[in-house]
Amino acid sequence: MTQELGTFDYVIIGAGSAGSVLAARLSENPKTSVLLLEAGKNDRYIWVHIPVGYLYCIDNPRTDWMFKTQKIPGLNGRSLLYPRGKLLGGCSSINGMLYLRGQARDYDGWRQMGNTGWGWDDVLPYFMKSEDHFDGATDMHGQGGEWRVERQRLSWDILEDFANACAQAGIPRINDFNTGDNEGVDYFQVNQKSGFRWNTQKAFLKPAKKRPNLRIVTQAHVEKIVFEGKRAVGVQFSRDGQTHIARAGGEVICSAGAIGTPHLLQASGVGPQKLLAGHGVDVVHDAAGVGENLQDHLQLRCIFKVKGAKTLNQRAGSLLGRAGIALEYALKRTGPMSMAPSQLGAFAKSDPSLETADLEYHVQPLSLDKFGDPLHDFPAITASVCHLRPESRGTVKMASASTYDAPLIAPNYLSTDADRLTAARAIRRPLISCEIGTGTTYINIDK
Repeated sequence: MTQELGTFDYVIIGAGSAGSVLAARLSENPKTSVLLLEAGKNDRYIWVHIPVGYLYCIDNPRTDWMFKTQKIPGLNGRSLLYPRGKLLGGCSSINGMLYLRGQARDYDGWRQMGNTGWGWDDVLPYFMKSEDHFDGATDMHGQGGEWRVERQRLSWDILEDFANACAQAGIPRINDFNTGDNEGVDYFQVNQKSGFRWNTQKAFLKPAKKRPNLRIVTQAHVEKIVFEGKRAVGVQFSRDGQTHIARAGGEVICSAGAIGTPHLLQASGVGPQKLLAGHGVDVVHDAAGVGENLQDHLQLRCIFKVKGAKTLNQRAGSLLGRAGIALEYALKRTGPMSMAPSQLGAFAKSDPSLETADLEYHVQPLSLDKFGDPLHDFPAITASVCHLRPESRGTVKMASASTYDAPLIAPNYLSTDADRLTAARAIRRPLISCEIGTGTTYINIDK
């Protein structure tokens, strides 16, 4: 038997970064009723809040949808983990916490393509409105907003050496990646507060929960959007084995992310007619683009052994070292347990003819074979790199008519000649050639 939950002005699907902000902003008007549905649980899980806890949240069914890609031809047929947050705060509860707005030229390019309202000057006021920046109110940053931005609470000599090496190689030291032009090397700013993760649940939902016009329902798995003709009038979801219908007097808002939203639309009858019919889904609207044009950044992890320098591999390699790490965090909220996955960043051009940087390096004083594996037993650093404007395009397609079955995610990484060339240049670029610490080992990406 289906239970009617009632009618709301807005029904929002997904309490991740976008859904949390929307629910908070829309419910500011006491005359507007808002229902926020989240398939996952609350964020009351210790590893959500301790920064290093991303290691235990990704690929964990408590906090992650645990998606995997299809086999990727450009990666010799490998399948990769594709983390998506499944809890209040969504990916902001499991991600790397790096605060990066993007580059002004990219926003302005979208505006030039006809996307009115998406230029840098259009979006900057919204960034600033939400910010509570450690530097206070400036021409580029806001103070007093919901979204806390802080410096990282750590220090590694080898990262400072890396930054100086970048400067020697022509990548300038800068103070902020969020002023519109990212080219340079600097420490990433993070969404943390006093050494704890700051997610959108804490920032936006928690202050709004007391409002009588906002209702938040967790463990609510949306099965489909309900249509009357071609108008979305509500959603059908399941909770505790019971089917519910929530009606929308105004709008149904899909904020289930780049994977969840097209998957739900397809299962609800909005998408490519051939795909929908192949799974026995009644076509509400034949929209060929739903699930197409997936754009994603492939991260290439380059690991370098070092001598004469301390890395986390050694510090975390002994019981005494791990105890010291835990004690430092308990007493000061600093050190490795406060670390974002990447601490130092460098934005550079793969070709000097480019107007803006198209490569982003993530530098960490550690190394491991793959996510989830233990750290190596030798001192090393990782300098991974991604292409910021890939040409490769992928797809998201439902595997069946049910939203309980994971969608087929095919990013098609490195499927174009230009992307393969840029990847090779990113690894071979003469980014670093400097002495590390007091040893005589050199790191040189050319080699």
